[in-house]
Amino acid sequence: MTQELDADVLIVGAGPVGLVAALDLSSRGVSVIVIEQRDYLEPPNVKCNHVASRTMESLRRLGIAAEVRAAGLPSDYPQDVAFRTALTGREFARIPIPASGERYTSTTGPDTSWNTPEPPHRINQTFLEPILARHAAAAPGVSLRNRTLFHTLAQDDDGVSIVVSDLDGTNERTLRGRYLIGADGGRSKVRKQIGSTLSGDPVLQHVQSTCIRSAELYDRMTAEEPRAWGYYTFNARRVGHVYAIDGRETFLVHTYLSPEEAATEGSVDRDAAIRAILGVDEHFTYDAVSKEDWVARRLLADRFRDRRIFLAGDATHLWVPFAGFGMNAGIADVLNLTWALGAHVNGWADAGILDAYEAERRPITEQVSRFAMNHQQKLAKPSLPAALEDDSVEGEAARAAFGAAVHALNEPQFAAAGLNYGYVYDASPIIFYDDEQAPGYSMGAYTPSTVPGCRAPHFRLGGGTSFYDLLSAGYTVVARPGADVSALAAEAEARGIPFAVVDGSCAPEEYRYPLTLVRQDQHVVWRGETADADTAASLWELLRGAR
Repeated sequence: MTQELDADVLIVGAGPVGLVAALDLSSRGVSVIVIEQRDYLEPPNVKCNHVASRTMESLRRLGIAAEVRAAGLPSDYPQDVAFRTALTGREFARIPIPASGERYTSTTGPDTSWNTPEPPHRINQTFLEPILARHAAAAPGVSLRNRTLFHTLAQDDDGVSIVVSDLDGTNERTLRGRYLIGADGGRSKVRKQIGSTLSGDPVLQHVQSTCIRSAELYDRMTAEEPRAWGYYTFNARRVGHVYAIDGRETFLVHTYLSPEEAATEGSVDRDAAIRAILGVDEHFTYDAVSKEDWVARRLLADRFRDRRIFLAGDATHLWVPFAGFGMNAGIADVLNLTWALGAHVNGWADAGILDAYEAERRPITEQVSRFAMNHQQKLAKPSLPAALEDDSVEGEAARAAFGAAVHALNEPQFAAAGLNYGYVYDASPIIFYDDEQAPGYSMGAYTPSTVPGCRAPHFRLGGGTSFYDLLSAGYTVVARPGADVSALAAEAEARGIPFAVVDGSCAPEEYRYPLTLVRQDQHVVWRGETADADTAASLWELLRGAR
């Protein structure tokens, strides 16, 4: 006897990954229950500070990109990254990144020429997460169950059952869904209960993080340079990072410990380290809002799925949080999954479409984790010039040379075009490949391409409309003038597959084929000269996971 379902999909964890999953599933008419220990709108720790361009493109599709971009730092606050001897010391390099109010118009900065309808946005998770939570709470078919503990899970051929309770362990009950997503972080109970394990590099660096509040800190900083979102500080006493949280008085300070310091508990005076990074004396006052000591790692789960149970975000990968790509990769994970779940739950895709999730996302998280680890290792032991802080000709020369070096090293991190647009799904069971190999990419650079598996290059139609805004919930074909789409359209309609056609007369040169078929997540799945009825039928069966 089939048990009654409480929702189509159960989600454990209401961080950004779980909340975006709920919003996306709701947009597809899929019902969701989200389990979370924290109170509704309880702020998270000050963690991720960056929403990547690909994430902003997805938030645009969900209708909340403008609200996210308006939140966080003031609209006229530069999102630059500055390199200094201390926060209040000498500046010797800067990566310009426009303020949010100038994001669509500015041409100053290494990411302003990107071919996207949504550039990146610097915003702390404390501002982002409440926006996602409020929209999820109001979304059709979504039920947020805050102050709820997840205990155990069990699955069978028809669904997944989980045992939950109130925070104090009382009111234990069982919820049932067709599928379960574990978005419950690095210590994921869901991951442990399905027997998935993390492996890799468990210790790369130890970090002390402190969120501080001081209304006088900006007054102590050099007035000749504009403010910045991020500050990298280098001096003989301490190397650290500082991030502006609200642009007024709240900052996140990262103190990086040497292996020797990490091996001796309590060897680093937190306050003294903060003052060395800020460049202030004992008379400067600040309030410590929160403290968190953590370890930079590179760990990857051996599997992302057990039948009807899926893992996403930190439950599957933990790495050095450069440029916020831990959270952003987690959101990319879960949107890849929820698109496939929506297709299957809505009946136009076979259960085989779900096999693509691990096949597509695990290799990408492996690649990104290594980019982050390699970058961390380059930054871990900077060789500081002896004259870096000197008020002399030698000091000026040392700062100029060192500034050029750290600028070159860090620009790919903060203008990571490759991590946003360059990754390729090259071994997917639901992509029809041809003989051309996809171009490679680095953290900061990529080559636009329509090779199947690549991100379809963005373009605007004659009236200025973004091609991405026209993508259907299933597939969209970019058709060059004269190309015949009738067979593709007819066979898609016969299977109930969402399908749209976009005029390719304005498409860039990468769209070399008359027909280029693109998924809603912007990845090319097929391209060809023509498609007759037999070709179209075979193609749609592969794309919907039926073979």
